[in-house]
Amino acid sequence: MWVFRESSFKANLSLSSRGKCRLTQCRLPGKKRAALSRRTGCEFRHLRRRIASQLLMAVRTLGVLVLAARVWGAEPLTLREAVQLSLRSHPSLEALAEKVKAAEAGIGQARAGAYPRLTYSELFQTSNNPVFAFSSILAQRRFAESNFRIDALNNPGFVNNFQSQAGVEAILHDFGATRARVAAATAGRKMTEEQERLARMELVARVARTYHGVVLAEEARKVAQSALRSAEADLARAEALRAAGMSTDADVLSIKVHLAQAREQEIRRKYDIEVARAALNEALGVELGREFALTTPLSEARKPEERTVTRPEVRQAELAGQMAEAQRAAARTSMYPRIVAQGMFEADRGRFVTRAGANWFLGGGLKWSLSTGGAEKRQAEEAAHNAASARARQREAAAAIELQIRQARAALAAAGERVAVAEAAVGQAEESLRITQNRYEAGLTTVHELLRNESAVLESRMRRLAAIHDQRLAAVMVDFAQGTLSGDSDVLN
Repeated sequence: MWVFRESSFKANLSLSSRGKCRLTQCRLPGKKRAALSRRTGCEFRHLRRRIASQLLMAVRTLGVLVLAARVWGAEPLTLREAVQLSLRSHPSLEALAEKVKAAEAGIGQARAGAYPRLTYSELFQTSNNPVFAFSSILAQRRFAESNFRIDALNNPGFVNNFQSQAGVEAILHDFGATRARVAAATAGRKMTEEQERLARMELVARVARTYHGVVLAEEARKVAQSALRSAEADLARAEALRAAGMSTDADVLSIKVHLAQAREQEIRRKYDIEVARAALNEALGVELGREFALTTPLSEARKPEERTVTRPEVRQAELAGQMAEAQRAAARTSMYPRIVAQGMFEADRGRFVTRAGANWFLGGGLKWSLSTGGAEKRQAEEAAHNAASARARQREAAAAIELQIRQARAALAAAGERVAVAEAAVGQAEESLRITQNRYEAGLTTVHELLRNESAVLESRMRRLAAIHDQRLAAVMVDFAQGTLSGDSDVLN
């Protein structure tokens, strides 16, 4: 119950079941009592609006406190720190690092052709074959005069032979085949390293894009919340004007529709933040639910220095040509002989450890594949065509990268000019809205003009955010196109 004071009179106010104000226990005459009732009802409606506004403000404050508590519990993260975290923990780089190690192992595999090959074998045989029995007894150094008897030669009985062999074979000269294979494997490893460098550059650009995407989503939500508050204020103005007889229900309903659109926009922006944060965490290589407080603001980046280094794509094409040439040289060497040396030590035993004899031999030779149906020639032709293709791809990559550099620099310049235009447009739209709001309160313009200006302010603010976001990403892409993007680039400041 509220108490209203008018001069020296008192009247008690109470709220009916329909939410209307009525006077109780009033000691005024009839006419004054009716006038006082009308005035009191108007003031009560204003009081209800103030209470509702205060409750709404309290709910918002509580939401802000909850959000602040959530942010305070999150890890602060700058853009540069995000890039470093991604370069340390993203699984794609781990996979490429393993590929580099595999390519390094391939070089060792190619070099192995220059080293001797050692073999060892252990064999057990038993037979009554006369030839086998004769040779086995002879190898075991157990041959005696009794073994020359015709009956013993024709029917020797079964003979056991435990044979141990250790051998070595070395290629003394292969006309450059091993050297060519090592060169091809080395080029392959360097190509893998360039692939890793390209992946690191792409990951830095991806982290920058997703990081700024989160900041843009958060700023866009702030703009949407500002538009929502402005729409609520417009609704309060319209209701006050309608109460004063200066507006109609149609104006109030139009603003309520606009308010619903503003709320819908704010809801979309809220969930855009969740998706953007998940995308950032995926680019960082961490759990999608991990919380970060992003501390690098969405502000204009400085123009990168115009300097160019060899892009990984060009270097990869160049190395592909080198590998193809090495493979061509290796294919040519297959048409030449190989000079080899061999050695072997053999032990033959009638029992596993006794009744044994040993022998050895050394030798050298030449191995030459005189014909394999023309396969060597076709292999050399294939490698030659691959080398020519790699040279063409190198020229193509160089031209494409030059175009990419021009496009990135043009996008950066355009984004910078857009930022300047958007800044001016925001100021103009906000001033126009202020004037229109004053005119609407004075009854000098329509609600449609007011809503049009509200939309213009929202659009201009969003265009400004988009322009700054695009300018930041354009600066990153300039460094990427120039081949200089890394975890230490100035565009990450």
